[in-house]
Amino acid sequence: MFRGKKYKESAKQIDRSQLYDCGEAMELVTKIASAKFDETVELHVKLGVDSRHADQQVRGAIVLPHGTGKTRRVLVFAKGDKAEEARAAGADFVGEQDLVEKIQKENWFDYDVVVATPDMMSVVGRLGKVLGPKGLMPSPKSGTVSPNVGQAVKEIKAGKVEYRLDKTNIIHCPIGKVSFGPEKLVENYTALMTAIIKAKPAAAKGQYIKSCVVASTMSPGIKINASKQL
Repeated sequence: MFRGKKYKESAKQIDRSQLYDCGEAMELVTKIASAKFDETVELHVKLGVDSRHADQQVRGAIVLPHGTGKTRRVLVFAKGDKAEEARAAGADFVGEQDLVEKIQKENWFDYDVVVATPDMMSVVGRLGKVLGPKGLMPSPKSGTVSPNVGQAVKEIKAGKVEYRLDKTNIIHCPIGKVSFGPEKLVENYTALMTAIIKAKPAAAKGQYIKSCVVASTMSPGIKINASKQL
């Protein structure tokens, strides 16, 4: 794979054989970021579970102490008073069958999160094949199916992130921007890792946290000694 000059320069500053303390890793990830835009900082956590088994799924959501640095566009399926509640909380799009048709006919995806009241799930369910593959299908586990849509929207706008395993048993999740600085990134990292550890399935055996890597958008990964802080 071709790597640019800036990437190679950043890579020289990382000791690939070392497990860094969390604070050191966040110092380094902010130091080596070289893009002209404010890079997103992502955490990649490999778990010792098998996502093919239902009893070893790891999924949840958490409001990061300092948010993600990104304004997320929220679409809400609700009607009546709940629709008004969602609008008042700052939802970007609110509707019912009209939004279902817009998504189906126009292949419309100008939003980052989908929230629904429980009574709307029979309608939203028709979009499973469209929203599911994009990770946008509302779910009670992630707090995106809720009778309290106002609260759900406010939390998402405040920096709520959903974490879930991919097919290779890795969780990929943003924990902020390079401009946050090391301290805020450490606090967001700690909050997320604590949530992941609390979500450990009872069926998981052996080492739970296999590896933990932090990286900014354009920079190489930095290995973190996750067992040291948590």
